[in-house]
Amino acid sequence: MPRLAAAVLLVALIALAFVLLGATGAHATPVPTPSGPAGPTGATGGGGITLDINGPNGTPSAAIVTLVGITVLSVAPALLLMMSSFTKIFVVLAITRNALALPSIPPNQVLAGLSLFLSLFIMSPVLVDINNSAVQPYLAGHLDFTGAMHAAEGPLRAFMASHTREEDIALMTRAAGRANPDNMSAVPLLTLIPAFMISELRAAFIIGFVIFVPFLVIDMVVSAALMSMGMMMLPPVMISLPFKILLFVLVDGWGLIVTSLIQSYGGGG
Repeated sequence: MPRLAAAVLLVALIALAFVLLGATGAHATPVPTPSGPAGPTGATGGGGITLDINGPNGTPSAAIVTLVGITVLSVAPALLLMMSSFTKIFVVLAITRNALALPSIPPNQVLAGLSLFLSLFIMSPVLVDINNSAVQPYLAGHLDFTGAMHAAEGPLRAFMASHTREEDIALMTRAAGRANPDNMSAVPLLTLIPAFMISELRAAFIIGFVIFVPFLVIDMVVSAALMSMGMMMLPPVMISLPFKILLFVLVDGWGLIVTSLIQSYGGGG
């Protein structure tokens, strides 16, 4: 029994020694400390960003030309409506369609396409001047972007000023609280554009009134004839519509309207 007790005590002491040695080794293991982020390698100089908008030989870079082109395309509808003959042509064609009692024939896409190409035909001298005085010098590097914008403003200003009434310019000048300009070149562009649009709408409604009169006469004659025959329930539009179309075709209505619109701007092409 004494020998057994001594053997058990010896085994217990050996096990305790192994436990103490393991705990000491665990506490003695060094814990790694996190290090901060390393700086960029190979960086020289003081840093900063450099943006070069010009290509070789002073010409604008392709990226800048692409950016300017996308910007122009995004604002092109507004420029087309406000600073060209598109509004007047589209309004006259729409009034003609209503005078014929055809609310959806031709469709709006056809009228808009015809108005667009007629506007390009009428505005072609202005577009050629803008291309020669602003676009090509800018692409060749002879003008910066600001100078190109000022050069392109001249032909557009001359076109709008020649088709804007002085009464409409005076109206917009009084509305803005400005002094009366000495001449057309002194009118600000933000005043000239709405005055030009008002003048265009006035001219379009005058042409539309002239177009409406003969068709109105046909409607009155057909309505009086139906009433005299006692046909009260028959819509006069159904009877007058073929006569309107026949009259419009016989007098070459589309040709007359397009010719009058082009001549109102002094020609084109």
